[in-house]
Amino acid sequence: MNMRTSDALLLTLVLLMGGCGGRWDNDDHRSGASTLTAVSAEAAGANCAAGGTKISAGLDADADGVLAATEVGSEQYVCNGAVGLNGMPGANGVAGSQGPAGLVTLTAEAAGANCAAGGTKISVGPDANGNGVLDAAEISSSGYVCQGANGAAGAAGAAGAAGAVGTNGAAGSNGQTSLMAIVAEAAGANCAHGGSKVTAGPDANANNTLDAGEVTATSYNCNGAPGPGITWVDVTGTSVQAESNKGYLADSAAQVVITLPVSPGIGDIVQVSGAGAGGWKVAQNAGQSIIVQGLPGDMPPAGTTWTARDSDRSWFRVASSADGRQLVAADYGGQLYTSTNSGATWTARESPRNWSGIASSADGSKLVAVAGSDQIYTSTDSGVTWTPRENVRSWLAVASSTDGNKLVASTTGGQLYTSTDAGLTWTPRASVRTWQVVASSADGSKLVAGDYGGLLYTSTDSGVNWTARASAGARWWEGLASSADGSKLVAVTFNDQIYTSTDSGVTWAAHDSARAWSAVASSADGSKLVAAEYGGQIYTSTDSGTTWNARESTRNWAGVASSADGSRLVAAHYGGQLYTSPGDRTTLGTAGTLSGAQFDVITLQYQGGGLFMPLNYQSYTGGFVWQ
Repeated sequence: MNMRTSDALLLTLVLLMGGCGGRWDNDDHRSGASTLTAVSAEAAGANCAAGGTKISAGLDADADGVLAATEVGSEQYVCNGAVGLNGMPGANGVAGSQGPAGLVTLTAEAAGANCAAGGTKISVGPDANGNGVLDAAEISSSGYVCQGANGAAGAAGAAGAAGAVGTNGAAGSNGQTSLMAIVAEAAGANCAHGGSKVTAGPDANANNTLDAGEVTATSYNCNGAPGPGITWVDVTGTSVQAESNKGYLADSAAQVVITLPVSPGIGDIVQVSGAGAGGWKVAQNAGQSIIVQGLPGDMPPAGTTWTARDSDRSWFRVASSADGRQLVAADYGGQLYTSTNSGATWTARESPRNWSGIASSADGSKLVAVAGSDQIYTSTDSGVTWTPRENVRSWLAVASSTDGNKLVASTTGGQLYTSTDAGLTWTPRASVRTWQVVASSADGSKLVAGDYGGLLYTSTDSGVNWTARASAGARWWEGLASSADGSKLVAVTFNDQIYTSTDSGVTWAAHDSARAWSAVASSADGSKLVAAEYGGQIYTSTDSGTTWNARESTRNWAGVASSADGSRLVAAHYGGQLYTSPGDRTTLGTAGTLSGAQFDVITLQYQGGGLFMPLNYQSYTGGFVWQ
């Protein structure tokens, strides 16, 4: 990408100082010679590295109104500021922009308060609007170069004899020459980004140099702010530790590994460009990940890769908010645990109980949990505090509407119970059965419940009435899930198949093989499903359960949950750890990477919480690779 050139115009100004030099006035004395100043463009060179303006000054000795070369007594320079750094190369590079050019104008100053005998007014400032003219609103400071006062008139000659005229007195001496000096001003209190310091005053000792004691006016011409470009590092080795706000050219025949900054600030960026044939790979530190949703490439579906979380416990059930960031997990015989960062870290809540079921509102603020031979517990602050509800029963499972107000809970050897006030009060529903699992539509109106060893039952009026669904048969139901509208249902059985329905439970179809299925979860649209096998693997489907793919390793999977879009999953290993699978970002921590080939370019910005997001990218090979 080419560097952007300055839009500032170099002005050549010739300002003639008005005066009466060379004229005899009525009092028969001569005034001082006029001071002339000439301003011309100065090319880039020894005097000004980036070009600028040359200011020449001197007395108009021959009174022709033109500052001749032989009349020049002082030459100073006003230099342009340096051009801002280039942005990244390639189609998406961020070009460095140049700060506003500094301008100087000189105008005649009439005799008055600023200059007793008249002189020149010097105005300076940045060309903010880039029109090449120093407008009144752009003037940052002004100074004056004043003419010396006229010499005193010579005394008249003594009168001669009557009729004779006396001779003229000697002419008065010329006034002092005015000088001006312009020097570079470093970045500091006077100019945040550096610039020029302009001083002026009369040459009292006539040595043609503006000494410190002769300075009567000081002003500053400051550079504009530098452009936002970054510094690029040419990496010819195979690895480098990246720093914030730098770009890295992967310039090697072998792949270059670029590790993200360890402690970036929010908004910091890292740019990577594949200059060499080996391409590049961005490596992560602990707790870091990169959003890859939207990037070209083979994005693995949720469930392809999994990350172990927390410690080995008797994890039994899990639940998720709609965005998959707020999670809650139940340790059977232990405590409840909550996470606000998609499972990266967990906090213990409530007391040890035989937790058997748990559910969450869409925003994760309202939670409900049930424990066997105990009560129902609800929370309205994302699990920080809990309140016991209803009576001690053999509670087994619970489901919630998206707002957390409509709830349904099952008891084994008892009835179903529903609540319309977020668990404050409960109403017994249906008949006494060995109720095992329940599920709810988003609005809580459509419910489905499984009788362990019996039939499935559905309700379309929030649990007031229930209808037995014989088409699915009597089975050992272990898990149920519903789409948001309640039309698509999925059920899993122990040592049997997976069953799905697309008509709110009226008819059912069997899928996959007979396994020891233990739990199932669904995306809001019912297209993406995840099922757990106890003593087997996790299985995922992206076609509403028609086909299934085995994922992760063989473990005692006891519970699964999904975000509303199906991109984030969480699974509970009974006797092991919790596992998460984010499909929209790289694997959390050092296991996660993002790779590109030669000529591939990407800019990553730190969002906080260990998360980096692509600002722009360019792939000449058709896509990136990540894990």
